[in-house]
Amino acid sequence: MQPALHFDPELLLKAQGIRVAFFDVDGVLTDGGLYFSEQGEALKRFHTLDGHGLKLLQRAGITPVVITGRDSKALRVRLAALGVVHAHFGTEDKRPAAEQTLQTLGCTWDQAAGMGDDWPDLPVLTRCHFACAPPNAQAEVLAAADYVTTRAGGAGAVRELCDLLLVASGQYVTLFDEACG
Repeated sequence: MQPALHFDPELLLKAQGIRVAFFDVDGVLTDGGLYFSEQGEALKRFHTLDGHGLKLLQRAGITPVVITGRDSKALRVRLAALGVVHAHFGTEDKRPAAEQTLQTLGCTWDQAAGMGDDWPDLPVLTRCHFACAPPNAQAEVLAAADYVTTRAGGAGAVRELCDLLLVASGQYVTLFDEACG
């Protein structure tokens, strides 16, 4: 079986050399809806395609980093299950968190990709070498994006960016072949 993905060659060139990928949560890893139980606990819905994409990034040597303005037990459980160790919760000013992570990882903005959907994500997205947004993102975020996914936030948009980064890194075919046995 052969991989079926195809991305524009110029887009792939722009996405080469990425070593770290920043992700917002609400509207990116989730559909952006806020769900609360009767006890007031925040509930979140995550897409399995996105989770597998984050795992694949890690296998390819690209570090996924979550920076979110909210915090919830559900999110922490999901990230732990995916092995995502770099996460900043309840962070309204996302740029300093991203800069701290870049320094920790020994990376620069030129080696960073980012995906967000609203204004608080712009200070990170506008500094990243490669910016991405789901189609349900706010207008200014869409305008700042190098790539707008075809899938909505919480419905596989993160996997789409992961796949693009894997193709650009030259790791997609190897990972695909391993999965297909």
